[in-house]
Amino acid sequence: MFPPRPRTTTAVRTLTQATVVVLLAALGFLGLGAGPAAADGDVPWTVGTASNDFGSDRQNYSYTLNPGGRLKDGLVVVNRGATPLHLAVYAADAFTAEGGKLDLVTKDAKSAEVGAWVHTDRPDVTVRPGESVEVPFTVTLPDDAAPGEYMGGIVTLLTDGVNADRRLGIRIRLRVGGELKPGLAVEDLHVRYSGTPNPFGKGDATVTYTIHNTGNAILTARQAVSITGPFGHVGVRAGQIDDSPQLLPGDTWKVSVPVHEVVPALRLTGTVAVVPLLTDASNSVAPLAVVETTTHAWTAPWALLLFVVVLCGLVVAVFRRRRRQSKLREDAQE
Repeated sequence: MFPPRPRTTTAVRTLTQATVVVLLAALGFLGLGAGPAAADGDVPWTVGTASNDFGSDRQNYSYTLNPGGRLKDGLVVVNRGATPLHLAVYAADAFTAEGGKLDLVTKDAKSAEVGAWVHTDRPDVTVRPGESVEVPFTVTLPDDAAPGEYMGGIVTLLTDGVNADRRLGIRIRLRVGGELKPGLAVEDLHVRYSGTPNPFGKGDATVTYTIHNTGNAILTARQAVSITGPFGHVGVRAGQIDDSPQLLPGDTWKVSVPVHEVVPALRLTGTVAVVPLLTDASNSVAPLAVVETTTHAWTAPWALLLFVVVLCGLVVAVFRRRRRQSKLREDAQE
């Protein structure tokens, strides 16, 4: 916690208001949730995980597999509509979309990880009304697969030639055996101060930065932002900041945080502290060591400097006037 800031006295506040008058005279996953996707609106089918040795009623697919390993599983497609459905079925890599939700690349995009390691037994499926069909798929890892966590999914796609493509799918979280090295970095940290016309007042600052997942684990970042003056004095913290979305290895997330009531103390220090949150397959969350990054910004208190200049000018003017009056009196006495 920062020490409490001293209050401005009534006399100083009155002087400040008078001075200001003088100075003023002179700006998700595409519908791929954590669990089986449900029929929604004009989407007349659902998808779910197959019941097998991996379990039944699973919310999604989660595997741990060593490089060179191989396993089989299945996707169940249910037609809730009144007409037969012909759907394409494919695997795809995941990515973090601009809104912060996980999404999957489109069918015509090239996948390099989960989408390249998962192969369905068939490229499409036809499901009669009221019936279900299981589509088997195989996960095969290359011998040189790098250790770490990966995200992708199995997608069903309907293209009717009239409406836009409609997709439903289930995500796949894959842990490749080997050392897990989670890591986050705060990059491109900047502090911008907007100032205040009150020479004794406080202004607003904006802290911008990028969170970069530099490790090989899927992470969320808990964030805290603060600004302090020289020697750590006149500090102020930003308000509550939402956790970042899940960031896949290599992903970045840009953040902009407003900080209010900042004293223009010539040299400000902006500090961003992030706590990486590691979530395992059972949804247990483990906070890791805090990552802290700082930057500095010069903030000249122009209103205060102008006040000082005006005040000094008034003092000099009064002094010169008194000297002239004194000289006139001396001349009159001679």
